[in-house]
Amino acid sequence: MNTYSIKELLSSKHILQEVIVNGWVKTFRSNRFIALNDGSTLHNIQCVVDFENFDEGLLKKISTGAALKIKGTLVESQGKGQNVEIQVTSIEVHGEADPETYPIQPKKHTLEFLREKAHLRIRTNTFSAVMRMRSALSFAVHQYFQQNGFYHVHTPIVTGSDAEGAGEMFRVSTLDPKNPPLNEDGSINYQEDFFGKETNLTVSGQLEGETYAMGLGKIYTFGPTFRAENSNTSRHLAEFWMIEPEMAFYDLDANMDLAEDFIKGVLSYILENCKDDLEFLEKRLLDEEKMKPAIERSEMPLIEKLKFITENNFKRVSYTEAIDILKNSKPNKKKKFKYPINEWGADLQSEHERFLVEKHFKCPVILFDYPAKIKAFYMRLNEDGKTVRAMDILFPGIGEIVGGSQREERLDVLKEKMKALDIDEKELWWYLELRKYGSAVHSGFGLGFERLVLFATGMSNIRDVIPFPRTPQNAEF
Repeated sequence: MNTYSIKELLSSKHILQEVIVNGWVKTFRSNRFIALNDGSTLHNIQCVVDFENFDEGLLKKISTGAALKIKGTLVESQGKGQNVEIQVTSIEVHGEADPETYPIQPKKHTLEFLREKAHLRIRTNTFSAVMRMRSALSFAVHQYFQQNGFYHVHTPIVTGSDAEGAGEMFRVSTLDPKNPPLNEDGSINYQEDFFGKETNLTVSGQLEGETYAMGLGKIYTFGPTFRAENSNTSRHLAEFWMIEPEMAFYDLDANMDLAEDFIKGVLSYILENCKDDLEFLEKRLLDEEKMKPAIERSEMPLIEKLKFITENNFKRVSYTEAIDILKNSKPNKKKKFKYPINEWGADLQSEHERFLVEKHFKCPVILFDYPAKIKAFYMRLNEDGKTVRAMDILFPGIGEIVGGSQREERLDVLKEKMKALDIDEKELWWYLELRKYGSAVHSGFGLGFERLVLFATGMSNIRDVIPFPRTPQNAEF
């Protein structure tokens, strides 16, 4: 007798076969109908029990959350809502779930409550759908790059450099926090630390990724990154995953071409392969939207929003043109923006990015050629001396989802930029050497994976698209 996943059984290819299935009880009605789910699909399979053939003590052990092994015959269902069901011949209880204390009962739970039960929330329909989507998106990322000639590079998690220059990093140290070794001036002597210098958890694999692109041509990183930003918002995590391709001999135009094609590719994959979960999440989102004031509701259902990305060409707009549009827009003139746009050089906020995408252009937008003062040191300086070859991709409902640039390949210019920002050349000597030995035009971008999952699933809080969210004052699991 073969063991099957519920997803396999619901395909109806095994009618009248003896089958074994394992899973967790969603509901047990009338001592007769067990709704079983094993995580392979959104859908449960109904297992029909003839209670006269089973010991009453065994049936009392079956409640919501219990883990069961069920043997029986797969037959066409007589009831509505399912094509097949199992006529049960034997039940083995792997593990009981106390019905008095089991928290994931078959009723509506708030997302806030489920975050407190992050070890069990995967057993709800919402989180099982989200995490299957996350898995599919992860596969699609690797598949896209592998099929397009990229090599996967594992960049360091412990690093001595701050790629973003923001300084919001988690320190890695083995020194005694109560009695660290000190220099004569009273500062901590990191030369006695494990690595012989001050080290942190990485905020990006980009700088190291560039080194490998300059030998392998096209590489990508896909790993955890960390940011010690004390931000308790629905869009920020302290630990998150980043997708970062780096390409030798790519200028900014080629970089934008790749980013657009990549996003369309991975979203097309889930549209094709995650239909059940997408339909469930779309219905969930519609129900959630009904509770919001009309002005805050999304204009597009989830699947339509994904097709909006895959079926539209991204509009390419310079930062300067975008500023002119925003300065002259009705929301800006009527002071509806929380952050008014008054002059060139302003750092765009989510409200500005969403206006450009959702109201003005009504398609995904790529902004490029940003002011150098609001972008990172490694971005290539344009001939005007005031803008850099940066680009951001803007999506409906979310604003920026991708940030990238053509990298500064000129040693003298890079040194000047680092000097102006007080970045120590000794710390990045190896990065500078890339510009001495066979330097070339090269580009790359970064995509926060959780932002992509958030967009693809229609969830509203980034803490609900990662298994165990790490945020200020929260590392419970």
